Amino acid sequence: MRSIKHTSQHGFTLIEVLIAFVILSFGLLGAVALQAKAKQASFDSMQRAAAVALGNDIIQRIRANDRVASITQYNGTFTSNTALKQSRTCYTDTCSSAQIAALDRQQWIRAIQARENTGALDGATVCIDNTAVANSNGKAFDIEVVVSWQGRQEITANADTQKLACGENNNNRRIMVLKSYIYLRS
Repeated sequence: MRSIKHTSQHGFTLIEVLIAFVILSFGLLGAVALQAKAKQASFDSMQRAAAVALGNDIIQRIRANDRVASITQYNGTFTSNTALKQSRTCYTDTCSSAQIAALDRQQWIRAIQARENTGALDGATVCIDNTAVANSNGKAFDIEVVVSWQGRQEITANADTQKLACGENNNNRRIMVLKSYIYLRS
């Protein structure tokens, strides 16, 4: 019997290589997209950490200067564009509680304006509100610090976040709220 010899197929390996290349290309594009998303999430996390640090800083400044006469001087709304005022340094001079509050505000405004720092908050707006606690004879206050900034990616805010009136409302706005309680010495 005679065996029939099959002719070999040419080009089949080339097709396999091309298909493997296309699959590899899609895999690499996916990995690049994942890396970009991770970098964006890392930046958002860094900004959130900066907002928490700034909020805690002003609350600790208020706690350190816990006089009834100065507590409301911390109240207000500040932005990245708030003008700085000349204030006493209080490092070598004796300062009153009100002068310390004015210095704290100026130093804190400088901190939110530090755009050259890595992780600085873009378009920051900060709202500070100290409210006297009922039946505390003006010695106890609820403190609310709201830090709002411009994020890089669009998000959908929930109903509670949309009710906050600190900063302009848009789909890129990030908001962080810190609440605390302070009992004043005098």
